[in-house]
Formats: sequence, structure tokens, C-alpha cells
Amino acid sequence: MGLLTSTGTPLKWEQAKQYANEVRTLGINYFLSVYKKLKEKENSCLKWGDEVEYLVITYDDETKNAKLLLNIQEIIDELRKEEEEAMKIPNSEETVKTLWRPEYGRYMIEGTPGTPYGGTLKSLLQIEPNMKLRREIVSKFLKPNEVAITLTSFPRLGCPGQFLEPHYEPTGPIARSLFVPDEVINPHARFQYLTSNIRERRGSKVAINVPIFRDKCTPDPFIDPTISKDRNLFPEDKEAAEGAALPNHIYMDSMVFGMGCCCLQITFQACNIEEARRLYDHLAVIGPIMLALTAAAPIWRGYLSDIDCRWNVIAGSVDDRTKEERGLEPLKNDRFVINKSRYDSIDCYISTDKTLKPEYNDLDLVYDQDICKKLMDNGIDELLARHISHLFIRDPLVIFKERMDHNDDEDHDHFENIQSTNWQTMRFKPPPPNSNIGWRVEFRSMEVQITDFENAAFSIFIILLTRVILSYGLNFYIPISKVDENMMIAHKRDAAMSEKFWFRKNVFADGNIPNDGNITQENENLSIPDKEALDSSNNSRLNGHADTNGSISSVEDEYEQMTINEIINGNGDKFPGLIVLISRYLESVNIDVETRCQLAKYLEFVSRRAKGKIKTTATWIRNFVRSHPKYNNDSVVSQEINYDLVKMVEKIQKGQVAVPELLDCFKV
Repeated sequence: MGLLTSTGTPLKWEQAKQYANEVRTLGINYFLSVYKKLKEKENSCLKWGDEVEYLVITYDDETKNAKLLLNIQEIIDELRKEEEEAMKIPNSEETVKTLWRPEYGRYMIEGTPGTPYGGTLKSLLQIEPNMKLRREIVSKFLKPNEVAITLTSFPRLGCPGQFLEPHYEPTGPIARSLFVPDEVINPHARFQYLTSNIRERRGSKVAINVPIFRDKCTPDPFIDPTISKDRNLFPEDKEAAEGAALPNHIYMDSMVFGMGCCCLQITFQACNIEEARRLYDHLAVIGPIMLALTAAAPIWRGYLSDIDCRWNVIAGSVDDRTKEERGLEPLKNDRFVINKSRYDSIDCYISTDKTLKPEYNDLDLVYDQDICKKLMDNGIDELLARHISHLFIRDPLVIFKERMDHNDDEDHDHFENIQSTNWQTMRFKPPPPNSNIGWRVEFRSMEVQITDFENAAFSIFIILLTRVILSYGLNFYIPISKVDENMMIAHKRDAAMSEKFWFRKNVFADGNIPNDGNITQENENLSIPDKEALDSSNNSRLNGHADTNGSISSVEDEYEQMTINEIINGNGDKFPGLIVLISRYLESVNIDVETRCQLAKYLEFVSRRAKGKIKTTATWIRNFVRSHPKYNNDSVVSQEINYDLVKMVEKIQKGQVAVPELLDCFKV
């Protein structure tokens, strides 16, 4: 979610906006300081970690109600005590197995491995056991009727009646929501002020509209009967009736509907800044593919929707753009018309790789030209300068008054104030101050899965894909406008099976998988060959703009629409498939038979999901609801249906029931 270290006096928006330019200046000064000191920083091996977010549920078996538990901070406090005690032990990196952090929702918790994973293939086999350990540790602090589950969105968040424990009425002054109380927000001041300052900066509540799933008995038109038209507690109460709530859509009006979702994220430490920029670009193309493949969020506010993913809901939930910035009114008080929420897909590629053509950055990028010039005048190349100055068109949303006294170039709070509230599919992360951590990238698009096995499988797939991208010098570039199109396609119902996505035809210049001689590794270490060797390999195998006959081709000839099955598993001689490339990589390194077999199991799961032999979580949830005996074919997910669904999710993650359509023959 972002930086939680700041303490002090948070400023309301009217006060905070006076410091916006100062925060931007200090943030840019910090980035320049880091870049100058660490642009040549090298790290010898890959380090990485995953983040899994959990919902904590309490059951009322008598009324058949599954509710979100709001006392999660007490549990986090106990978990942090264990962390602190373990860190006092010598060689604490061996004793601290897990780390825990709060999230936006008071019912949420984030778990990570205690220390980053290392750069060997065998270390990948630690992922699932560590994820299982996290569940076991959390469970120690839960009562018999409570459980931590990995479900992307809680189906009945914001429904009439009791969906929280304890129950509160939706009358709070922070979110001013018609549906959820302020008590659902984490009590840390950063979360509270993010919510109110987004609303105040925007000039209205956020307005999220998700298309309703049209079942046989769904009203036509669907006009949400749960929206209060009579409440007059806050000026914003009239917004829904005055057009914010659209017909045939599920309407939501609070940040929690997006930021209260759970996801699976992975952060990689790259060898150097150039490697980080290369991974940033190519993984950005993979983001929509993995969003569709991990789709897990078909229900919102107690209704089946016609989308499968969380991403656009979150984008809407933090959209702080004013009417001027959204292009609804002429620019007068604001500086830019901005085409996206601050939570969205990336807008520009940033690598210095020779395969990046100007034509791929085909969006009209909005950026602060003064900041861009300052960065370039201080030695930063134009691509990276434009990326940073694009992020810095945003205002800082939460400013602690006391932090404005810290204005030296070593203070990263001002940079992170804006960096960490640009929630994009990829995040390029400079080294933090006073640490041995290198340049990193964060892969952010995936939805969390029900079981630790599934989450481990997708984590392993992405980690191995980064190794293949760098070792084979893969070229995934397509125009970034096509990546945006893919993000929209990924949300569609059953997109993983029924839709096609823009993808590059030849990820090698000649369209062929390189033989094992192109891989210079001789053991199971996941590090990449030295930069000179890698760049030489790239230049010889990746012309990017040449076809197999050496003639020049246009960018439009380089990509086409493919199914996810074709992208992951290949389509015969036309495209090898990412799984084939990863398998070929594994064949080229010296690993023991057990490790090879275990990794093959995880890759096979991803392969079968892409083929449709295993359903996405979203499709399984939708089918569960529609086949429930109490479902009335009207798109409504009742309290009892939700209770049975959450109970089934718990049983699945504990391995108590077999669900072949979700897991096939794989055991959890």
C-alpha cells in the first residue's frame, strides 16, 4: 500500500495542497541524489519476495453469515511482537520466517517472507511452504469461528445489513459512503487522510460503476434498489441519484471497495539499473495477461458483475482527478488533463535497450516539462526523466506537517509520498537510503488465489520468466496503447478463455528458440551472465525491426492478437509459448531431479489454467453462485450464498475438499 513510517500531524487537503510543489521539489532532489550515487550499483545475484494479502473472516453459523473482522490490528500487534523478539536473536535472517504489515482495510493483513529469497532454483521451492507457514502463524491468533482467507474481494462488502464484526452504520465523515462505515478503514492516519483528501481534491466522492451480470431474472434496466435516495447527512449524498450511479451497473462510492481488495505482488532486485528498466518494460506487457489468468473478483456489493477482475475498481476508488483533469471542464485551476487514475497501467517504457523503438511509446505522455528538464540537466536520460516527471504530475495526498522540516537530499519520504501513490501495473523502485538493497521492480497486476499452491505457482512462473527474459534477451515490446487495450480486455468475463490479447509474434528476431549454447549458466544459480555478454547476445539475436529475411518491417507487423493459451503454451510453429521458453531454460541449467520435477509441477498448473483445463477463480466463483440452490437467477449474492461460498473457500485452502475444476489433480 505504501509508506507507513510517517507520524505526526496529517494535513487536510486545503492545507496540504499548499506544500505540493515543495514536496515535489524535495522528492525530485532525493531521486537525483540516489541516481548520482547509485546509478552504477551492481548486485551479484537475484533477490526477490512475494506479498500475499488476506481477508480475516468471522462466521455466525446460526444466521449463516460470513463477516469481515475489524480487530485485525490486535492480531498484527501480536505478530509484530514475535517478529521483534525473533530479530533479537543472532542470525535473525534464519529465525524471522515471516513479516506482517497492515493494509487499507481494517480486516486485512499482508504477509511476506521474513527475508528475501535467494537466487537459486532450489530457493523457489521455499515459496509454498512459507506461504503455508504464514497461514499457520495467523491462525494461532484467531478464534475457532475466524479464518484468514485469500479472496480478492469480499462479495458482500457494502451490502445492507451486517457484513462487519462489529457492526457499524455507514455514517462516517471521512468516506461519507452510502454503504460502508469509516470504521472499515485502517486507523493509521495515512489511510484515513488518503480517503478524505482524495474526496476533497476530486471535489466529489469517487464513483465506481461495474456492469451488472445479466442473468435470466435480472431486472432490465437494473437500478440498484439498495442506493439510498433519501439520506441527507452529507452534501455528497445526492451524487448517486444525480448521475454518479449508472443504470445496469453496480455502484460503489468509497476507496475501500478498491483498496480493500487483496492481491499477489512480487518484487525483484535486479543486477543493476539497466536490468531493472528492462524487466519493468517487458513485464508490463505480461501484466494484463497475468491479470486475466489470475482473475478472481466477479462479485461486488452482493451482485454478480460482468467483469472478473479488481483492477478497474481500484483505479476508480482512488481517482482523485478534478473535473478539469478529467477533461470535463476547461483547465483553469489545474495544470494538466490526465487520461488515467493514479492507479492504472503504465504509460511509458523506460529501458535503454536497443530493441525499444520510439513507436512503442505511442501514448501522448503527460509529464511535467520543468521537472523533466531538471532531471535531464542533471544527467538522467530522457526516457527515465519522462517517467519520473510523469509520476510527479500528481499531488502528494498525505503530508505530515512535521515532515516538511526534513528537507535534505537523504530523506526519501517526499519522493515516496508521490512514488508510492502512483499505483501502476509495474513500479520501478530506486534503492532505499542507507541499505545494501539494489534497484528493484514490482510486478503488481495479479489477483490473489484461494490456495497457497496456486499463489506459489504463479510466483514461480513470473520469477522464471524474468530469468528467461534476461538470459534469452526476449523482446516483448508492442505499442503501449495495445497494453492498455489488453488491460481492458483482461477484465471481461472469462477473458482467459474467450478473448484475444495483443502480443508480439516473434520474441526473437528470427522467431526461433535459441539453443542451449546461448545460455552461459552452468549451475542452478538464477543470476544472469555479465552485462557485456548479455548485451552482445541481445544485439546478435534481437534486431527487433528485422524479419527473417533481414528486410525492414513496420511496427504494426510485429504483433497480433493471440489467446492466452497461445501466449502461454504456444501455437505450433508460429509462437513457442512462454512455458516452452521457461522449460528450455530449465533444461540448460544443472539442477537435481527433485527440484526439476517440483518446478515442472507448478509450471504444469499454469499451463493447464491457460488451456482452460483448470478454471480461473472468478469463473469458479461465478459457477458456484449460479448453481447454488438459493440463487434466484437475478444476479444477487445473498447472505447465505456468501456464507456457503466463503466456507467452501476455507475448505479448499485447507485441502479438505477436492475441486477438480479449480485444482485438477494438484494437491494443496
